[in-house]
Amino acid sequence: MTAYLGSEHWKPAVLQDLVLLQRGFDITKAQQKEGEIPVYSSSGLSSWHNEAKVEGPGIIIGRKGTLGSVHYSESDYWPHDTTLWSKSLNGNNPRFVYYALKCLGLEKFNVGGANPTLNRNHIHGLPIFLPGRNVQDTIVSILSAYDDLIETNRRRIALLEEAARLLYREWFVHFRFPGHEHVPLTDGLPEGWERFALSDLADFINGFAFKPAHLGDTGLPIVKIPELKQGVTEKTPRNDGEMVPEKYHLKDGDLLFSWSGTLAVNVWTSGPALLNQHLFHVVPRGRVSRGFLMCAIREALIAFENQTVGATMKHIRRSALDRVFVPLPDRAFMSPVKDTLTNTYDQLIVLHQQNQKLAQARDLLLPRLMNGEIAV
Repeated sequence: MTAYLGSEHWKPAVLQDLVLLQRGFDITKAQQKEGEIPVYSSSGLSSWHNEAKVEGPGIIIGRKGTLGSVHYSESDYWPHDTTLWSKSLNGNNPRFVYYALKCLGLEKFNVGGANPTLNRNHIHGLPIFLPGRNVQDTIVSILSAYDDLIETNRRRIALLEEAARLLYREWFVHFRFPGHEHVPLTDGLPEGWERFALSDLADFINGFAFKPAHLGDTGLPIVKIPELKQGVTEKTPRNDGEMVPEKYHLKDGDLLFSWSGTLAVNVWTSGPALLNQHLFHVVPRGRVSRGFLMCAIREALIAFENQTVGATMKHIRRSALDRVFVPLPDRAFMSPVKDTLTNTYDQLIVLHQQNQKLAQARDLLLPRLMNGEIAV
């Protein structure tokens, strides 16, 4: 932020003129009670509690762990001890403070050595340029338009995923499909239905065993567990992919299943990439679709959790795929629900891709607005 172009609307200042930061408050998982108050750790929203420590809106910065990460809370919140929070915004637009802090590269100010730590006393005096409130409001109105669209899409994604989950449970857990009243149950299954192991319904392709020497700064992103959760970031390792067999190459719409560490299922929508080990690329064999498998595996995560092994990093063995079963009717009867889940899956891909493009456009604008290159 010290690289502003000298517009008359931007005045020399220090970071403490923008925001006064305070260390967060310790709270353990055991101390948290069910509620609607977001708890922010250094990596962002981590859990929920029934008590707030700080009134929103506010900004939260990673102090330990994910150093320098910047998060925004519109509502009251609890900033964890691993964070710094905005004790005073000094009359500045809260979202402007959030956008400004994202441009500072605060991860560079580590004072913790092997254990990364951000000291507020070391950054309060950073020289910056600060515009008046009218300019701040204008910048926020431009950037928040992108964020508002992204948030709308996120809500649509959540609604679609919940609708797919409920539809799956109605059919394949509770057996409340159309006409179920007239279908007798035999051994816990509707007449004419069969149980199939997940390993019979799809190919589960484990990722490539990349070695440290394979990891670089250029080429295709390598998808590990963090990328499954949050997409490609600056920390994502890369490889040109020339020595990686084609079966480990990913494209938008591929279904991924993390079988090690945190068990999770997600749709890949961040473009061409390479699959790392500890993740399965799930490829349906024809009887079912990716949309169906997304729901089926998510429904089965508890069953997989009960089969995890390993002392340091919990994981499932491939044989677990032979022991988790999914009930299915004949192909003709299943066709309508399969089509619905496929349509939902396709909509999820489009919404995720839209959010990728919106975020890219916003991130291109952000530094240019925040250094005065684009006049407002």
